Amino acid sequence: MKTIKYISAYLLIACLTACNDGIDPITPVAPGADETPPAIKINYPSEGTLIRVKEDITSLNIEIEVVDDIELQSVSISLDSKEIKAFSNFKDYRRAVEAFKYDQLGNGTHTLTVAANDLSGKTSSASVTFEKVQPYKPVYGNERFYMPFDGDFMELVSISYAVKTGNPGFVDNGKKGKALAGALDSYLTFPTQDTERGIDLLQPEFTALFWYNLNASPDRAGILVISPEDPASPAAMNNRVSGFRFFREGSATKQTFKLNVGNGESDSWFDGGDVASLDPANAGWVHMAFTISASSCVVYFNGESVCRGDFSGVDWKDCSIMSIGSGAPRFTGWSHLSDQSLIDELRIFDKALTQQEIQSIFNAEK
Repeated sequence: MKTIKYISAYLLIACLTACNDGIDPITPVAPGADETPPAIKINYPSEGTLIRVKEDITSLNIEIEVVDDIELQSVSISLDSKEIKAFSNFKDYRRAVEAFKYDQLGNGTHTLTVAANDLSGKTSSASVTFEKVQPYKPVYGNERFYMPFDGDFMELVSISYAVKTGNPGFVDNGKKGKALAGALDSYLTFPTQDTERGIDLLQPEFTALFWYNLNASPDRAGILVISPEDPASPAAMNNRVSGFRFFREGSATKQTFKLNVGNGESDSWFDGGDVASLDPANAGWVHMAFTISASSCVVYFNGESVCRGDFSGVDWKDCSIMSIGSGAPRFTGWSHLSDQSLIDELRIFDKALTQQEIQSIFNAEK
């Protein structure tokens, strides 16, 4: 029995020796002199952030990081010079990563300031300025969609972003502020219906209007399309039984604008010929609009009708997306692809606006 005890003691000593072999024992290290004030990083919001929501009062998720060379003492967060949060207990005494929600953010420009102190009395602060944009309220009756293209692809009625394909961009000299600049193999798509976001563009009556600055290269392009898929020709879709297709085609000296609309059984053409044509050399900005009702379709340039015809009413079957700046992906069978023109101030209405109403909007925006 004694032999077993001696052997066990020997093994314990050997084990402890082996565990410590080649490893320096842990010894306390003095923290050293505190040489620098805390370093602050505001992860969100960042400088220039624009917050767009439907509500006048919303919440703000604030994310910060503060690091000190020795030890933090406290961190304070202020919004517009009023403290809204303070921290003094940190899991890591040299580094604080904090996130919290402030739920009373109103409209306007705001300044968020983070101030930090360390144990030696050194202080530092950092600030960012951002804006909670006032919610867009439709300025015209029956307006369901408004995309101003002011540097992003947000639709302001639903506060939703269009999805981009390729590299559509912007120019600064739009009709109003910035404008969408089309590019090769590039376009936007937007859902025609989304209950959660309050999107429903598929109404019995329909009006689209926008400002357009023509680039005739390429010599044909889709402009605005809500069209169904085409299972019979998926590589070159051209199913025109439902939805609509607004596009242009022609030459370097004359581009004709045409509207095609499906009623569920067949499609109808609205082609004004020379009256609905533009010379790219001197067209400039043109206010374009088209209306679809249960009895007619009309195309307008600068508030004047350039094409009008009888129609029995649009069918929206399988029309789940709207393309902006191209016929792709659902109207490509005749190569009406990306448009490299400029588009600005796109609005959609759930009513076939009268000529007087269209002229009123044109006069207000020209």
